[in-house]
Formats: sequence, structure tokens, C-alpha cells
Amino acid sequence: MTLEEVAAYLRLKPQTIYTWAQDKRIPAAKLGKEWRFKKSMIDEWFVQHIDEKFSEVVEAWQNRQDPPARNADG
Repeated sequence: MTLEEVAAYLRLKPQTIYTWAQDKRIPAAKLGKEWRFKKSMIDEWFVQHIDEKFSEVVEAWQNRQDPPARNADG
């Protein structure tokens, strides 16, 4: 996939994908002057990225749902 195709696929700006590729935040290979991406690797990266972010949300939600601990005296 090209940088533009990945940007459209993830619904992000091409500049974001370019920056992430340069910073090695997204799996990419530079061939000559152009970045290339393998769709299967982008899909795997996306799932891992979402799972990490989602786990933070789930943990925060669970912490709000847990009743306060009762002390032994009460």
C-alpha cells in the first residue's frame, strides 16, 4: 500500500502516516523515496494499538464501577 492508501484506509491525514513512518510508530518500508506498507501488517498494528488504548478505557471504567472497599470495622 502507498502512504496515501494507508491514510485513506485509516482515515487519517497522509502527513500523520508520513510522520509515524519516519518515527517508526507504524510498520513501513522506504523504497527509494517512497514509503510502502503491507496491509496485513497495518491490520495487525491497528489491532494491537486499539487493544492497548481500549484496555486503558476498560480499566478506568472498571475502577469507577468497583464499589469502595469496606474496612474491617464497618
